[in-house]
Parts: sequence; C-alpha cells; structure tokens
Amino acid sequence: MSTLRDLVEEHTSLDQDAVEHLHRLAGDWQLLADLSFADLLLWVPVRVSDEYVCVAQVRPTTAPTAYQDDQVGRVSGGAEAAHLRIAAAQGRIWREGDPVWYGDVPARHEAVPVRLAEGTDVIAVVGRDTNLSTARTPSQLELNYLTTADDLAQMVTDGTFPPARHLGETTTAPRVGDGLIRLEGSGKVTYASPNAQSAYRRLGMASHLVGEDLAALTKRLADDPLEGTDASKLILGALRGEAPPRREVAARGAWVLMRGLPLTPAGVPIGALVLVRDTTEVRRRDRALMTKDATIREIHHRVKNNLQTVAALLRLQARRAPAARTALEESVRRVASIALVHETLSMSSDEAVEFDGIVDRVATGATEVAAADVKIAVQREGTFGILPAEVATPLVMVLNELLLNAVEHGFSPGGGGTVTVTAHRRDRNLHVMVSDTGQGLPEGFGADGSERLGLQIVRTLMSGELRGTITLHNREGGGTEVALVLPLARQR
Repeated sequence: MSTLRDLVEEHTSLDQDAVEHLHRLAGDWQLLADLSFADLLLWVPVRVSDEYVCVAQVRPTTAPTAYQDDQVGRVSGGAEAAHLRIAAAQGRIWREGDPVWYGDVPARHEAVPVRLAEGTDVIAVVGRDTNLSTARTPSQLELNYLTTADDLAQMVTDGTFPPARHLGETTTAPRVGDGLIRLEGSGKVTYASPNAQSAYRRLGMASHLVGEDLAALTKRLADDPLEGTDASKLILGALRGEAPPRREVAARGAWVLMRGLPLTPAGVPIGALVLVRDTTEVRRRDRALMTKDATIREIHHRVKNNLQTVAALLRLQARRAPAARTALEESVRRVASIALVHETLSMSSDEAVEFDGIVDRVATGATEVAAADVKIAVQREGTFGILPAEVATPLVMVLNELLLNAVEHGFSPGGGGTVTVTAHRRDRNLHVMVSDTGQGLPEGFGADGSERLGLQIVRTLMSGELRGTITLHNREGGGTEVALVLPLARQR
C-alpha cells in the first residue's frame, strides 16, 4: 500500500510544506469525519492533468461508510471529478449536485478546498461523501455535530485547521464520541453531548452544562487549584483563537482529559469546541501498574541484599575453613554474579536488563582471581543488548563460569594473554563466543565428560533454562573457544 507521501510525490508537484500540511490534516481529520457522519477522501491534482488522485481516506465511526472498498490510489477524472475542480478553482466549499450511487449505496457529494494558510492557493480538495441509505430527521446531537463540522470544514478551506501539533502529543484524543462541548464566544456552553455531561458529573457537576461558563466551572470543580487554572486557560485560549495543549483535571477521584479547539470559520471567532474524555479508569490502571512495578523493583532490591549477605557469610566461612576456601570463594563469586542481575533489575522499570554492563562487571571480577604472575586482559566485542530477566540470570552465571575457567585454567604460570567475549544477534538467536589466547584444551578433553563443577553448571543451565547449545574447541592459533547459541524468543 502506497503512503500519502509516496502518492503525492509520484503524481503531483506539491512542495514539502504542502505535504506536511496534508499529513497533519490526515492525522486530525477523524474529528471532522465523525462530526460530519461522512467519509473523507483527500484528493490532490495530478501533475499536468485535470485528474485527481486520492491519497488518504477516513471512515466515520458515527455513521455507515459510503465506501466498502479502499479508495486510496484511485484516480478520478472527467465528469466524475467536476466537483473537485470547481471547489479548487473557486476556492469555496461545493455542495451542489444530486446524490450519486456507489453500487447500491446513495451518497451526497461535497468538496472542501484545502489551503496551507490563509490567503494561499488551494493545494488539495477533501471529498466529504455521506451515505444516504439511512437518512432520517437528525436529532439535536446530530444537528450540533453537523453545524460544528461545517465550521471546521470552512476552517480547512481557510487554512486554519488543523492546528499545529504540540510537542509530546502523539494522538488527537479525546475524540468526538468521548464527549463534545460547544461554547459560544462568551465561553458559555451552548451544547454538551451526553458523554461530556457524564464526564463533568464525575467531576462533581450535578446540573446540566448548557448555559454554564465552562472555564469558571472547571476551575471551581478541580481539586488542585493549579490544575483548575491550567484547564481554565485551555478553554479561554481556545476562545481567543488559540489551540492550546491538552490538559487533564481531577476532582472527587475522577480524571478528565480536555482538548480545546477554536472555531473561526471565515476568520470570524464564534466560540470554541472542547473535547473531553473520562480517563479515570486509565489513571487507576496506570497507578496499579506503577505500584506493581515499584513492588517488583523492591523485591529485586531485597533479593540482591540477601544474596550479598549470603556471599558475606560464605567469605567468613572461607576464612575459618582453609581446606574449603577455594570452593567457598567460587560460591561467593557465583552468588555475586546473580546479585548483579537483581541489582540491575531493582533499578529498571520492567523485567529486562541492559546486559553489557553486567558482563563488563563480571569480567572485571574474573581478572581478580588470576595468579599474581599471570597478566590477563578481558574484553568485550559486540553487544548483548537488553535481555529479559529469565535469560539474564542464568546467562550471567554461565559467563561467570566460562570467564573464571579461562582465567584460572587457560594460561600457564608466568604467562598472560587476552580473554574476549563476543556477542551478536542473528535469526532471533543470541550468539556468544568466549575465547582466550591461552594454552588450549588438554588432550582428550570433552565438555560432556568433564567433572569440573563449573562446566557442569554451564551445561545444566544452557540445556535447561536457556535451551541453547554449547560447543568447546581449540582456537586456531592457540587458545580455547566456547560458542554459545541461545534463542531469544520467550519460552512458554
């Protein structure tokens, strides 16, 4: 499927500013479609032709669509595009003409010229096509929606809609169905949809909104005076012709998100449109998730502290039992490597860790067990990236064992060299290589038959928790290579 930009660049001569404006329009026109109860098609003139190509389409969520098929990419010309050419040439909204048929669906055509700014040339035309198969006498809600839609359509023609998107606002919510309030120029409510009325009832407004000064009312209802002032400024800003950033206001345990839009058809300020959405349940879920995340981080913090306590007890025991000192010190290092993962998780907002830093700290600790007369450098190449906790915990133990083996057993006394940890991702697998420049594996050595505790731990973790594979072999040019391959897809 071609994008709006692809189609514009392929068929037209519009410049970058025009394309950006069309993108903003397509990002905000669901509001116009829902208020119009109509499909909107964005038509741009084809280069060196009297034809138009449809580069974007939106269907209403408040009414049946006039088009079952996607219209993007369709080229319209001749008599079929006459209304588009008239609207573009005369720079006005075209509403004349009889209904047309799309298959068995009757539809009413309208054409709304699109300008980049006031006084500039028409760069495109919005086709507003209404499905007439369910036509009936409109309700008060529908009449207010249609009146507001006509005002916004005129603002599209004037070049004053859509407003600029504010930094950090990735969506245009709230939407029409969430709650709509129309204000006259003085700031008093002339219409409030049932959902908007319900949102304000949650905030503590017992009576009807019509006739109320919305800015003063919102400021009065808010629990926090600063939030109330900000929400009031949003409403007053929209009445002055501005498009302020969205605000959220809280009262009586309820939260309401607000968006203000000025209504200035033909450049004349006539009031404002305020869209509201009850976000109370969303806020409660957010707070529940934040509490859960904080609890999980606290658990990891306590586990880390407990592991460090265990490691300290093992060190004390090692001092009192010289015969078992080596085994106890190895246990200390294993416990400490697990504690590293929990320390990182205690500072993370999710169950995932940036693993490179953990590997670097484990590598630094491994060099400390080398004999005094052996000079060893441990380095990392590539990146592990972010790993889930269920992978990070066993993997850090595996790497700890491999690095300790390389440092303790891979180099002859008085020698030295380099141990390298290499990591990369391919085909949803993590590939890790631990290689050294030491003396290589003993003759007849086999990982499966080895009775060393460290290698037994590595084999158990790789085949069990990590569900990966491990291979050991002598490195070309001297030394040892251990290759690990483990899947990164979450195990079920």
